[in-house]
Amino acid sequence: QVQLVESGGGSVQAGGSLRLSCAASGYTSRRYRMGWFRQGSGKEREGVAVIDSVGGTLYADSVKGRFTISKDNAKNILYLQMNSLKPEDTAMYYCAADPRDWLLLPIKSADFAYWGQGTQVTVSS
Repeated sequence: QVQLVESGGGSVQAGGSLRLSCAASGYTSRRYRMGWFRQGSGKEREGVAVIDSVGGTLYADSVKGRFTISKDNAKNILYLQMNSLKPEDTAMYYCAADPRDWLLLPIKSADFAYWGQGTQVTVSS
């Protein structure tokens, strides 16, 4: 059974950094496309970044140049390094995985089968 567990969320001031982690089990992450999504209060879930099985990446325009998605295949862990954080980055962040391996924009939640429980990120001004 596929399980995804996020960690690393917290509160930070604008301009600060956080690194989110997603520990995956029940499958081999290097064969899966994985992504990060976020959902702010009263907002729809938004795709943030995605990485495919060979390390190709895509980012939402809102985070391009500030966020970096990466994965450690040996440890089955997905990361999201978030720099230059802004108050509008405040949201619950979710890790997702799917065996279908493609990179397309926009990054859609419907294209991912497996989800973690989320980790909260709060950025204060």
